[in-house]
Amino acid sequence: MTALRFGYGTNGLANHRLDEALEVVAGLGYSGVALTLDHAHLDPYDPDLPRRLAHTRRKLAALGLGVVVETGARYLLDPWHKHAPTLLDPDPARRAHRLDFLSRAVRIAAELDADAVSLWSGVLGPGTPHDQAWDLLADGCATLVETARAAGVRLGFEPEPGMLVSDLAGYERLRRTLGDPETFGLTLDIGHCQCLEAETPAQCVRRAAPWLVNVQIEDMRRGVHDHLEFGEGDVDFPAVLEALSEIGYQGIVGVELPRHSHSGPQTALRSLNALRAASAPPWTSKALDRLRSDPAAITTLFPVASRGGAPVPGDATRTRLLQTLPARDSELGAILTELYESGDAAERLAVLRALPVLDAAGHLGPHATPLIEDALRTNDARLVTAAIGPYAARHLGQGQWRQAVLKCVFLGVPLDAVAGLDRRGDPELMRMLADFAEERTAAGRAVPDDVRERLDPPPTPDTLPASARA
Repeated sequence: MTALRFGYGTNGLANHRLDEALEVVAGLGYSGVALTLDHAHLDPYDPDLPRRLAHTRRKLAALGLGVVVETGARYLLDPWHKHAPTLLDPDPARRAHRLDFLSRAVRIAAELDADAVSLWSGVLGPGTPHDQAWDLLADGCATLVETARAAGVRLGFEPEPGMLVSDLAGYERLRRTLGDPETFGLTLDIGHCQCLEAETPAQCVRRAAPWLVNVQIEDMRRGVHDHLEFGEGDVDFPAVLEALSEIGYQGIVGVELPRHSHSGPQTALRSLNALRAASAPPWTSKALDRLRSDPAAITTLFPVASRGGAPVPGDATRTRLLQTLPARDSELGAILTELYESGDAAERLAVLRALPVLDAAGHLGPHATPLIEDALRTNDARLVTAAIGPYAARHLGQGQWRQAVLKCVFLGVPLDAVAGLDRRGDPELMRMLADFAEERTAAGRAVPDDVRERLDPPPTPDTLPASARA
């Protein structure tokens, strides 16, 4: 059985800056992100795209996030018409515009080392014959397959209710038309299976196994294309996750809730809790039941969680144990302190990594800041990296936080691992980084690229060459 990699879509965090959206996703414990290219999230037409791509690649690596590139932005190409133009557009210029965008997405995916690029067919427009639309789609996809093959990127074509290719049968027909290219994989949306497929979502997973490169997941009801939070629809999630594990699926299972940005972090937290509950191995379920009746058992369950909770990673299991405790605020802080002080390195890391989750749920507040301060006094880069996440960004005083950033620089911890750096960075921090760079230069030693990038302001439209502004 394969351990699953859960991710969250940036289209469900549309009100966040991209860096902060990634920090939320990683801070909550996800291991992947479905990154929708859009105006505010890695705009493929941004003249400063190469620099932003390099930064985003480093950010993803620093946060330990895998990535899938999604191309479903509503108004990126046409400010008046949702998802327009498409590969079905009878106007060659408009169709070429969509193909250019998808080709850019493939190149972006190559730069980010993404699992796949996800795309769909589009809605059949009035006046376009069905057969003609299929020919146009096949022609565009054939071109894109060659682009993806040359770039070493896999495509994940998504059947979408209401579009020309709406179900698995449509994908299979299109794949055959293209000659079954290896590059032309499948994005399977579990909710869509519930909505319109004749088979159950779990059966769809097994049917899709040979081509599956990307999975989107949310709840949904039969016959209604509405992306719902987990528990609000009819999907049997334990059966779906078991099927994904059974077929050996290794890609991202990305939560797709594009209409929930108004409550993004809280929805993301509830979603991950639901997915973990649906995929919990027997040991974890028994441990959670025991904690509900005997919270004091945390001191014996927490240390052994990484062994008993397999195949769920130890950090994820330990976080679920901590979330189950009824303690709040200072009482919870005291329990965390005991677990941290008595634990080995892995247990201390698990405590630190759980802090953003407990804080996002409103259970903790500033009561674990002494643990952050202790970790930052060490020279263990793993502890420092875990300590400088969203919890520290929210609760450390500005002076302490600046010193923590500088500690990262001295230890070689990437600045991209520092949560809230753009938001909390100030002139005094810049002065400290400049002093560090000056000392390194005077000693004939290299200044880290991420420090240099912070000191060198990014280009503005006025400073870009004319070719880049065109």
